[in-house]
Amino acid sequence: MKKEEKTNVCRVLDAKKIDYTLHTYEPDPTRTGAEIASMLGEEPGRVFKTLVTQGKSGAYYVFAVPVAGTLDLKKAAKAAGEKSVTMIKQKELLPLTGYVHGGCSPIGMKKAFPTFLHETAADFARICVSAGKVGLQIDLATEDLVAVTGCRMADVVED
Repeated sequence: MKKEEKTNVCRVLDAKKIDYTLHTYEPDPTRTGAEIASMLGEEPGRVFKTLVTQGKSGAYYVFAVPVAGTLDLKKAAKAAGEKSVTMIKQKELLPLTGYVHGGCSPIGMKKAFPTFLHETAADFARICVSAGKVGLQIDLATEDLVAVTGCRMADVVED
């Protein structure tokens, strides 16, 4: 990847000297996260999507969950210490995070928000998350993702 093509995610990881591997895929808005994982040759449980919510208090929270999973809003609220959380509107994502829908990463947002990683990430030495651009995923050590985002592990996916 050319230097000028690096995303903010790459710049953050480079600055912290964190090892990562970039994976590209042809963007298609009709593809599911599980289909993207398959295209990358990865099992869906190792590829995580990034979701942004707002709590009843008005605070924002970020959740990284397996691409084939669904965020359980009640579990998410409990993890965040909120009475309830709701997904933010798609049009709010870019101004809030600096990322577009389908390219949102827990790394390198405009502002650091409390971040939660679904507990199954602990089952893998390395996981994939968006590299901050649609069509680009980043593979990094789970412990490095935890270190760079300050995220906490929690059970936040529907059973």
